[in-house]
Amino acid sequence: MAGRDSIMRKPRDAKGTLRRLLSYMGQFRLVIALVALMCIGSNLLALWGPNLAGSAINEAAAGVGKVNFERVRYYAVRMLICYGLSSVLTILIHVTMVNISKRIGNRMRQDVFDKLMRLPVGFFDRNQAGDIISRVSYDIDVISTSMSTDVVSILTSLVTVVGSVAMMISISLPLSAVALVTVPVSVIYATQMRKITQPRFVRRSKSYGTMNGFVEEMLSGQKTILAYAYEDAVDEQFSEVNGNAAQAYYDADSVGVTIGPTMGFINNITLSLIALLGSVLFMNGTIGLGSISSFVLYSRKFSGPINEIANIINELFSMLAASERVFHLLDQEEELTDREGAKTLDNVRGDVALSHVAFGYDPERTIIHDLSLRAPAGKLVAIVGPTGAGKTTIINLLMRFYDVDSGSITVDGNDVRDLTRTSLRSAYAMVLQDTWVFRGTIFDNIAYGKENATMEEVVAAAKAAHIHPFIMRLPQGYQTEISEDGGNISKGQKQLLTIARAMLYNSHMLILDEATSNVDTSTEREIQRAMRELMRGRTCFVIAHRLSTIQHADHILVVNQGDVVEQGTHDELIAAKGFYYKLYRAQFE
Repeated sequence: MAGRDSIMRKPRDAKGTLRRLLSYMGQFRLVIALVALMCIGSNLLALWGPNLAGSAINEAAAGVGKVNFERVRYYAVRMLICYGLSSVLTILIHVTMVNISKRIGNRMRQDVFDKLMRLPVGFFDRNQAGDIISRVSYDIDVISTSMSTDVVSILTSLVTVVGSVAMMISISLPLSAVALVTVPVSVIYATQMRKITQPRFVRRSKSYGTMNGFVEEMLSGQKTILAYAYEDAVDEQFSEVNGNAAQAYYDADSVGVTIGPTMGFINNITLSLIALLGSVLFMNGTIGLGSISSFVLYSRKFSGPINEIANIINELFSMLAASERVFHLLDQEEELTDREGAKTLDNVRGDVALSHVAFGYDPERTIIHDLSLRAPAGKLVAIVGPTGAGKTTIINLLMRFYDVDSGSITVDGNDVRDLTRTSLRSAYAMVLQDTWVFRGTIFDNIAYGKENATMEEVVAAAKAAHIHPFIMRLPQGYQTEISEDGGNISKGQKQLLTIARAMLYNSHMLILDEATSNVDTSTEREIQRAMRELMRGRTCFVIAHRLSTIQHADHILVVNQGDVVEQGTHDELIAAKGFYYKLYRAQFE
């Protein structure tokens, strides 16, 4: 039942969506005005053709021996000229509109990407990456393609319809009345079909976004799938997702494809009525054979655009559905702006304190209840605890990816909400368990975040992170290209690169979230010693599951169910034989 409701759900604001699309075309209004003029010229030339054809037929109908072949040739040559010039103008129109649609698509993608850079972390926690990518690529492609073709079709159709009606009336008013009698039927039919098809196109776009998200997720976990021999199960899951997308495509297009043939049938009824009445008028001598021929050609030109409009209704509905998804993303609430008068965090010492902090990603479910802790400047503070205790959430709050629900977080005595986000985040360097490297050279990846970094600085950071020997064994050393997401190097090497990046970044505070989980124990000890030396005088937060890595921390915070249940040095916590002691024994005994 829910699926049926989603199929028939009406769009939120089709008119508003269309207005926003037109706003993207505003900067090209002069060019579009020129295109409109060319459309008028092209169609007037094409509309003059049937009139010339009628004149030629009237000359030919004079009878054997009375035909003036010079006049027939005169009309035929002018027909060729009219249709030739019309074709040239049509080509110019389409080339111009393709260029405009390309630029609009480029601007829309830039707007979407800029928006993504301003959205809070919570948006990406709630939405699949594949669905977001689908909006940036597939949906904007649909919009761009529709603008390049459908806008021209609509302009051409309007000119053709108006011109054809005018010429038909000039030939015969009774025949014109018959030709126009079915127009209300066509309009009513098209209106009703819009209400049925557009929600289906909305569902189709959503289904493709879901499918893209599933594929992206499964590809990122390919090795895990193979390791657990889960290929058949994943195939079944994809079959269901793919089936839903295919069904959504069918639901939309199976109804949409009926519009054109139905409109054609309505127009053929009109043609039959014209033939019947035209025969009567010809036998009564009130209209000539050439005029009837011209009228039939004009009636076909009149009905052609009606059919064309019916055929592009599908594409227009698909464009509106895709536009709604894109504009829905653009309308997402951005990360809160800095408070008025927010200060820049300068001369950072790194004295961090949390006081009675409460927070929950969902307002109805609090994760951190009453958390208080202090990280003195220049100290190594470790945060340990079982999975789900709130360790990563603390990091999210320190970086202001989220704001606390109650309580406060201060840096050097300043409430972080009174500081600019840029200056606060610039004071930290981060190394996460989920490493991120990008397509580019080894040098670029290490130097990321520090503008104008020198080779000497990059090499020093790489040596400190114990990745320099590996880099020198590569064919091009620091200029070696890394493939997308570091597919041509190991996880451990990627993690060492991100550690080197953090060491190079001139920050006063450092956050390490399981930063050495992918390196061997020997290298891990060397990195810990090097990092302590390099981070002297800086505040460092380390989230660790392997308690062996934080035994020499200046201060250990033991977190459980959102609260600090113990704190102290490793020896103090072991001697207390509390929660930390139980964790330690569980790992080593």
